[in-house]
Amino acid sequence: MNITFEGLGLDSRLIEGMKKQGITEPMPIQANTIQSALKNKDIVGQSPTGSGKTLAFLLPIFQRVDAGKREVQAIVLAPTHELVMQIDKQIKLLSEASGIAVTSAAVIGEVNITRQIEKLREKPNIIVGSAGRVLELIKRRKINAQTVKTIVIDEADRMLDEHNLGVVKDVIKTTLRDRQLMMFSATISDKTLNTAKEIMKDPLVVRIDNEGEISPGIEHIYLVAEQRDKIEVLRKLAASIKPERAIVFINGNEELQLATAKLQYHHLSACAISGNFPKEERKKALDGFRKGEIKLLVASDLAARGLDIKGVTHIFNLDLPEDSKGYLHRAGRTGRMGEPGMTISIATEREVPFIRRCERDLKIRIYEKIIARGKILDAPNKHNNNKQG
Repeated sequence: MNITFEGLGLDSRLIEGMKKQGITEPMPIQANTIQSALKNKDIVGQSPTGSGKTLAFLLPIFQRVDAGKREVQAIVLAPTHELVMQIDKQIKLLSEASGIAVTSAAVIGEVNITRQIEKLREKPNIIVGSAGRVLELIKRRKINAQTVKTIVIDEADRMLDEHNLGVVKDVIKTTLRDRQLMMFSATISDKTLNTAKEIMKDPLVVRIDNEGEISPGIEHIYLVAEQRDKIEVLRKLAASIKPERAIVFINGNEELQLATAKLQYHHLSACAISGNFPKEERKKALDGFRKGEIKLLVASDLAARGLDIKGVTHIFNLDLPEDSKGYLHRAGRTGRMGEPGMTISIATEREVPFIRRCERDLKIRIYEKIIARGKILDAPNKHNNNKQG
């Protein structure tokens, strides 16, 4: 029997609001968590990138918030400015589409705190922010944590690492003991799960099975090149494919800017985004990419984490990720909601065993190709002999 939003006990206004956004059936992570969330249960939810985690926590928050009260009732913590703004935008879309007058404010570091304090005077129902700025505003008594009924930790595997855990715990300590904690992430390590259980009350742990984590609509290929030739191969690929909207992944910030400059030199529509860039610069790059004015967004894993950009047709791994989970995160940026997509890795001979490992770990096929005379062609079977069956 199919699970419906009605069957999960959601308000009819929320259901109608989602229909306006083209969402008619719950995704697995939503079907497995919403009812428990509505009952104030602590939750740890793991499911793939692009699988509906944001609505899995926003829908129950909307239903439980008393929009008539001008007070903060929920806090959502996220690791990047872009993800904070994305979640805040989804809250505003849901509020408008459903007619439920839930209000929100985004608070992030590196931004004028005075303007954020002004917004907080309006007593928004939900605050979305970086842990450091939220804690600072609580300490300044600009956010009353005593009225908070729910805290969500998005991208939990990063928010509960050694760099962020202390601040996240400090935010949680400012709230009342009976508040609800929900944590969501595309990947949750055993270490993260143990940390979560230490600060939660008997949480419901939901893991959407690894199988099918990468959309079956994504094609995976790789090309072998010398390290010094990778940019030239990427240039040829971009010229051949003419991607509508593609993300190019590079591991280092210096290399990121150098690669972008080389692509621009060859008259390709490319722009870089990094966690180190000023907020306005990052916003300009993302806006241009979303509008289709920029075809190639050159990014680090950190900068792209949690971003939900519709219509990404291709992923290029100019540098390979650290592990197969990293490949999973990157590949999940394309082929979303059943759309087709392609992930293309440019690997040196020494990196080919990593490609094999991703195949085994993720149960996918990654085919070797070459580019010749402007066309992508099947490669000789040099690296394909050990392929998964």
